[in-house]
Amino acid sequence: MDPTKSFLGRELLEVITPVVMVLSTPRAEDSCNKSGISLVDMLHPFSLIRNINVPVRTASDQPYRLQAFKLRLVYASDVRQRSQEAANERLKQVVGDASERMLPDLRSDPPQLETVLSKSESDFRSSWIQTFNKELMHTVSFSEHEAFDHPVACLLVVSSKDDQPINKFVDLFNTDQLPSLLNEGAMDPKILKHYLLLHDNQYGTPEKAAGILVEMRSTFGSNDCKLLCINSAQGEDDRLKDNPWMRYKIRSSTSQEIALQLNMDDVTAIKDFMQDLSSKHIIPHMEHKIRILNQQVSATRKGFRNQIKNLWWRKGKEDMPEAQNGSTYTFSSIESQIRVLGDYAFMLRDYELALSNYRLLSTDYKLDKAWKRYAGVQEMMGLCFFMLDQSRKESEYCMEAAFTTYLKMGLDGQRNAMRCGLWWADILKARGQHKDAASIYFRISNEEPTLVAAVMLEQASYCYLLTKPPMLRKYGFHLVLAGNRYNRSNQKQHAIRMYRNALAVYKGHDWNYISDHVHFSIGRWYALLGISDVAIKHMLEVLACSHQSLTTQDLFLREFFHAVEKMGTTFDVNKLQLPVINMSSYKVIYEDHRTYSSSSDVSVSESLWQSLEEDMVPSTSNVRSNWLDSQSKVSPSRKYYDSRVCVVGEAIKLDIEFQNPLQISISVSGISLICELSANSEETKSDRTGLQDDEEPGELPSCRNLNNDSSSLTSPEFDLVLGGRETKRVQLEVTPKVEGILKVTGVRWKLSGLVGGCRYFELETKKKPKRGKRGPKQSLTSDLNFIVIKGLPKLEGCIRDIPGKAYAGELRLFKLELRNQSEYSVKNMKLRISDPRILIPGSLEDLNKQFPHSPDAMVKSENTGISAKVMEKPNSLFFSFPNDTVIHGGTTFVWPLWFHTGHSGNITIYLSIYYEMEGCSSDMIYRTLRMHYDVEVLPSLEVSLLISPSPSKLENFLVRMDILNRNSECFSLQQLSCVGNQWEIASLPTYASICPSQILLAGQALSCFFKLKHCMEGSIDERKLTFKGRDVSLGTKENKEELIDISMPPLADFHHQERYHQRKLVEVSRNTIDFILISKKEDDANHEPGAPSKLLSYHMCNCSINSKSPIWWSMDGPRTMLHDFSSCFCEATLHVTIQNCSKSVASIRITTFDGLPDTYRSSNALKGLESDGYQEGWHDVPLANDIKVTSDAQGVRPQKSSAQSLSPFIWCASSTTQVKVGPECTTEVPLRICMFSPGTYDLSNYELHWKLQPSEGELLADDLKELTSGMIRGHPFYLTAVQSPPTTSE
Repeated sequence: MDPTKSFLGRELLEVITPVVMVLSTPRAEDSCNKSGISLVDMLHPFSLIRNINVPVRTASDQPYRLQAFKLRLVYASDVRQRSQEAANERLKQVVGDASERMLPDLRSDPPQLETVLSKSESDFRSSWIQTFNKELMHTVSFSEHEAFDHPVACLLVVSSKDDQPINKFVDLFNTDQLPSLLNEGAMDPKILKHYLLLHDNQYGTPEKAAGILVEMRSTFGSNDCKLLCINSAQGEDDRLKDNPWMRYKIRSSTSQEIALQLNMDDVTAIKDFMQDLSSKHIIPHMEHKIRILNQQVSATRKGFRNQIKNLWWRKGKEDMPEAQNGSTYTFSSIESQIRVLGDYAFMLRDYELALSNYRLLSTDYKLDKAWKRYAGVQEMMGLCFFMLDQSRKESEYCMEAAFTTYLKMGLDGQRNAMRCGLWWADILKARGQHKDAASIYFRISNEEPTLVAAVMLEQASYCYLLTKPPMLRKYGFHLVLAGNRYNRSNQKQHAIRMYRNALAVYKGHDWNYISDHVHFSIGRWYALLGISDVAIKHMLEVLACSHQSLTTQDLFLREFFHAVEKMGTTFDVNKLQLPVINMSSYKVIYEDHRTYSSSSDVSVSESLWQSLEEDMVPSTSNVRSNWLDSQSKVSPSRKYYDSRVCVVGEAIKLDIEFQNPLQISISVSGISLICELSANSEETKSDRTGLQDDEEPGELPSCRNLNNDSSSLTSPEFDLVLGGRETKRVQLEVTPKVEGILKVTGVRWKLSGLVGGCRYFELETKKKPKRGKRGPKQSLTSDLNFIVIKGLPKLEGCIRDIPGKAYAGELRLFKLELRNQSEYSVKNMKLRISDPRILIPGSLEDLNKQFPHSPDAMVKSENTGISAKVMEKPNSLFFSFPNDTVIHGGTTFVWPLWFHTGHSGNITIYLSIYYEMEGCSSDMIYRTLRMHYDVEVLPSLEVSLLISPSPSKLENFLVRMDILNRNSECFSLQQLSCVGNQWEIASLPTYASICPSQILLAGQALSCFFKLKHCMEGSIDERKLTFKGRDVSLGTKENKEELIDISMPPLADFHHQERYHQRKLVEVSRNTIDFILISKKEDDANHEPGAPSKLLSYHMCNCSINSKSPIWWSMDGPRTMLHDFSSCFCEATLHVTIQNCSKSVASIRITTFDGLPDTYRSSNALKGLESDGYQEGWHDVPLANDIKVTSDAQGVRPQKSSAQSLSPFIWCASSTTQVKVGPECTTEVPLRICMFSPGTYDLSNYELHWKLQPSEGELLADDLKELTSGMIRGHPFYLTAVQSPPTTSE
């Protein structure tokens, strides 16, 4: 990197250059003012000589050449430091001028991030920022501790019109006019003087000026005097075409009318004079001064001896007070001479010589505690290292030392620290260390006033953007910091510029708080500048600030309304964010062939309605084809094939969500739909189905008159107040009055009566192959386009008095009411119910029954058939009304419905009624009425049944019914019935009344026992369930009511549905049985007098009578025998009846034992019974303790045998018998026993082994898959043998 080609290198060549002090007479200034410029301004364009190419030799004998050289021409009155107030005013003027120039750009769109990232570093060096930095550095110019601002020479200028010009030259260099640096001894007053005689060609001939020049040379020397003629232009043709002063910012000029009196000869003369002054006077003078000073410094300070001497001399100054401003040093002190030597060498670009002298001074000033001078030397050392491109660490160390030292000095070194920081940051940027440069700018901002800090923070933000990769978050954050400082400095334009640039960073991110701050601040500042439209545009972005505090939300809203009021008119905004309208949440409620009983029915899924109406209505494709094919007047081009159909006079409702994201209440008025209705004749004129690409709905739709007049449609307006964080769904509607095409395009409203807002529904793009170059067509979503057809009849209906809550098992009668309020009649009515387990239609005769007041409604009768309409489709019920059913216009039709709840919980009933129009010429031939009801079913009685087979008798069972009242109400038990004519149920003989109290209180549990017997063989026809003595009354004799015939509708119908629901219509067999329990709810204190009691029925279906084993058996034979054992032993014949309850062939093996098996002896009889699975139900108990016989060989249950004892009985015939029993078949096996002595014997010492043998391809039942074989020990069977009297022989 060549430092001289960097921005800082070029800046140093212009800033740290020799200063020429100018002293001029008033008449000389007047001559220059004729051209609209001052003397210094006239010479300024030529102070930079780019191709001077002069040799320079400083301290070394090796010369080098300067290719460019610049002089700084300054009036003697300006050779001083500006006051703090003047400096601040100048800085404010620079920033203000820049803000005025950028005001037109503030109305343009903010820059995009991609555009900002594509800029180079030079694009961020704004000219006004460079000017600001130079003016900022100029505030510390002409300080006494730095020699590069001290004048190198003095240019004395006298006009040829002055009286006694020679005396004027002498008077100009008067001590009263000289700067304080010369008068106070900070710089050498013996500076180079150069005398210039300025001649105005419009005043006199050059001969007079030449005479004065001769006199000057004789007085001041021939080499130091010069004549310059100006104002030579004779007319407009002689004026300058290429004005060099126009390329420079001349402060004294306010227009382009400058240098009008100068021509090319004058320009050439001025240019030659400046080049001669630089090359022949200034540079040689500085070379000479450097050589003299270098010799003095070498003689006094360089060398080992001089260094030791200097340190020894300064050792005593350690206890001296600090001299921050260095006031103890005069121009003649060695330290000042070394500083002059270093600065002159730096200005002549001998950076090695300058660096060596700065190093000498650094130690001296540090020992002398002259901190300001020490910081200045360190600053120059850092610049020397940079220009030499050596030791970057040394350069940064020197700049850091200078910066921190200046800051330690407080206010006296603050502006010097600022200049040091600017140079330090430029050094880092030249080396590509933009991140470090940004930190320097930030450090400067912490020490400077608000305006300076703003400019520093802006430059820091650009540094973060130029890092690799860009640090966008820091870039945006520092832009916000800079904008805030600009605002505090009352520079609104610059503040807006910073915040607008920051928007590019925060756009698209969820940084809500900083984004809200930026938008709101920009909006408020624009409002202060009077640009209200742009102000409101930004404030709109922060209206829906739900994350902000209540105070902030109130501030945002108040400022927004204030900006709107300043405009003086109602402001219309597209996509107004307050309130928040969830456009995607809209739900269209309209009725074509599908009508609804209430708005809640619309929320039901369409797929559910379609599945319910399957096979009841014609297919949608056929219907649509018929409607649209016949709508030639409405859509001849069929481009609305996917549109929806609505009816004239029937409202289209749009349910949409309005949300207030704020914590404060807002008022929203005039909410309505934006609609377009084109009549039949108008439809063919336009193909427009929505907003096109090139249309931006920037103004409120009301201003565009999108809604047709009231003769074609009506769209009422709604008002509402949304509380803090409140969300409401608003149902808007529009009612077409004529046929045509209706399009719903958006929603409009007004916020607090001041701001009109609108939102359009999203567009969908449909790509269709088209000829030409037209792009894809955008249209509204198809569910917002409607084909309006002429009016049709419409049914309105409801189920009267359907409750919101019911009890599980409750059975009630309701009425379906249908009202036809049109002038046309409807016919061919059909009904589909979603769950016939809950609701089934009755017959017209049911309307005259006072159910359940009249028990005759379902008492026993000869009608034993279940309605075929219920059996048709158990998962849904389809019912056709009588063919002669017609609902005329203006009449009401009623039909009974039976209601039953089989289980507790929340249930939903769906109904769809199909009807056709009569006498109405329309392409829509039918309509459907949809309705649904939600019912909460409360728990009532919980019923469970346990059926246990009898171990001693086949086809006999014990039924245990457990009832638990899970409700807080009381219920009375009425009746228990078993379904089917092959079973017989009865109460146990010991029970006079199953439920003595008949009432089951809240939380009470009850167990009842019944005897069940299989009494009939054969198959069962479920469609004809006949009963005869199959019911049991559960009340007392005094409270017994007439039994209800469960084969009558609706109990039989509901039982069929319950059976299907509980076991999905399993095949009926002799191993399952159904029960129905009927109860009533007891009246409470809140019961209305005369109201019927609630009847409840509980259906327990498919109750299994199978045990764990598929094999049942019982032993039959004599229980008592008389025999004379004195003559011989006694033989008895027994029969074992075996029944196979499975559907597979069973192999049975019976094994008898004369003694007990070892495994059997180890357990008692009770455990054996438990192992058989008869833990509940009937059990036989040992009778040994209750039987008394007179025999010595009293029979007891077998005891443990020994080798000395013999069994009192033995089994005869084969000890093992094996048989095969077919599926669901019964067989008998004969057994014989031989007893040797009287007594009571337990004949249970046998085992029954069984194994199922399914045929090939046969599947076992689910309950037998894991149980295909087993062994069961014999049931206890007691036989008593009594000794008979001996017979006497005759």
